[in-house]
Amino acid sequence: MSDKYNYPMHKKFLTLALLVAVATAGAYIYYFRLRRPSSPRTEKIYAWFHDQSSLAEFRMTAGTRCENAPFIFPTDGLIGFIWDDSFQPGHRHAGIDIFAGTEAGLTPVTAAYPGYLTRQSDWTSTVIIRVPDDPLQPGRQIWVYYTHMADPQGNSFVSPDFPKGTRELYVEAGTLLGYQGNYSGDPNNPVGVHLHVSVVKDDGTGNFKNELEIQNTYDPSPYFGLPLNANENSDTIPFCQ
Repeated sequence: MSDKYNYPMHKKFLTLALLVAVATAGAYIYYFRLRRPSSPRTEKIYAWFHDQSSLAEFRMTAGTRCENAPFIFPTDGLIGFIWDDSFQPGHRHAGIDIFAGTEAGLTPVTAAYPGYLTRQSDWTSTVIIRVPDDPLQPGRQIWVYYTHMADPQGNSFVSPDFPKGTRELYVEAGTLLGYQGNYSGDPNNPVGVHLHVSVVKDDGTGNFKNELEIQNTYDPSPYFGLPLNANENSDTIPFCQ
């Protein structure tokens, strides 16, 4: 059978495959972006981005401990996005985002719990603190991850006490780690000024798992004593006094 004879069938097959792919992508985007409604909580947060005079009563203060929670709150600001929020199809947020509503480099970030701090040599805006004994499950090791502490150009706001390459330096709860920033790794696409913090699982060999994957993190709700799980909290902005 010649190539000339096969070409029309091949072309029809490619056209059909392309149409199926476009239809599938369109349906996916329609469902997740258009049809699926945002939660009342996220609607309030998006409104706050445009008018930061609202929701002032929900601003948290660094150092606050909610009831008997083991962690203290690490920075000033509004809890905008929480664990397992979704910003786009297929995305699952692995931590919590706290927005100060200020310029980058002004709002302090402090350690939520004592442990051993590491800042890898290629980390511009990030530190991670190893907690050898999980306060919620003694004997289990966890890691607390803090990021976005730099400006869009990569000028770091991490405290000079923790230069790149720092490993296993003990810090107390409340220790200054740096300042909220808007670093994304792309100077042309900065994020809003905030702190992202997550509770990361140990890999069983004394190292932390990849924080970008939600299955490698724990629901932070019981650590902070706040409703920080989007599956359980669709309408309440987390807050305590």
